[in-house]
Amino acid sequence: MSRRVTDPRNTAVEREHAKYQKLIEFCRSLDPVPTAIVHPCDQSSLEGAIQAAQNGLIAPILVGPRARIEAVAAQYAIDLADYPIVDTPYSQAAAAAAVQLVREGKAEALMKGSLHTDELMGAVVRRESGLRTARRVSHCFVMDVPGYESALIITDAAVNIAPTLEEKADILQNAIDLGHALNFPEVRVAILSAMETVNPKVPSTVEAAALCKMVDRRQVTGALVDGPLALDNAIDLEAARIKQIDSPVAGRANVLLVPDLEAGNMLAKSLSFLAGADAAGIVLGARVPIILTSRADSLMTRLASCAVAALVAKARRESGKALG
Repeated sequence: MSRRVTDPRNTAVEREHAKYQKLIEFCRSLDPVPTAIVHPCDQSSLEGAIQAAQNGLIAPILVGPRARIEAVAAQYAIDLADYPIVDTPYSQAAAAAAVQLVREGKAEALMKGSLHTDELMGAVVRRESGLRTARRVSHCFVMDVPGYESALIITDAAVNIAPTLEEKADILQNAIDLGHALNFPEVRVAILSAMETVNPKVPSTVEAAALCKMVDRRQVTGALVDGPLALDNAIDLEAARIKQIDSPVAGRANVLLVPDLEAGNMLAKSLSFLAGADAAGIVLGARVPIILTSRADSLMTRLASCAVAALVAKARRESGKALG
């Protein structure tokens, strides 16, 4: 029997966004997070920030060339209301000014506008004037996957290309901290590879085993962690049973730590384009959360990214330090 193939992202049932809706609704009960919107000089970045503000998630500070921001607002009938604008001449200056707003305590999050990610992150990681912490900066997707019982964190699929074992320990801790900020009842991390056995010829399996031992020695804390695990036995209980994997994580993971950026990027996009998932994005490891959005992101994804940042900022305030 043949079946017409459709884009799962467009089907009504799969677009209910139950996990994102719950997240956004909770964050509407919080105070809006002062957020520096860096160079919002196109329709998607400016409109996304204003919509997040209208939903009570953020209190935007628009940082960029005033004339360009106001021209975009006029062209697309975006009401800037009384949102403050910090006038800067170009994108790199906007990134530097936004970072300075954080350093002065005027912003608790950053949101990428219409500038290159490298420009924004360059200002963030600058040694003397940036927002570095002792932790490696890393990216997490918070995926709303139809049919999967919980939100699914995938890391790192956007910042660290080929992380070392030491860097993976930071990436792992960042993701665990995010799981707690998102109020996961239990954070269960699967360290992914192509197989679930340690094979010296496959370095990612050896690093997965080492990370698990670091958890045993409390060098990484706050979660149940197991690996190496293949994707099937990380997220499917029957696959884990067939392979006879005795683990509190196998088949039940809500955090997936990938071997490298290529694997993570392909995994996240496969879930988006083949399974109808949405992917909110956040960068951790700096003094404040950084919202990285794409022009292709839906409104729901943009709002969810802001909601994730709001919860990270809340956790940071409550702990008195930068999350990650």
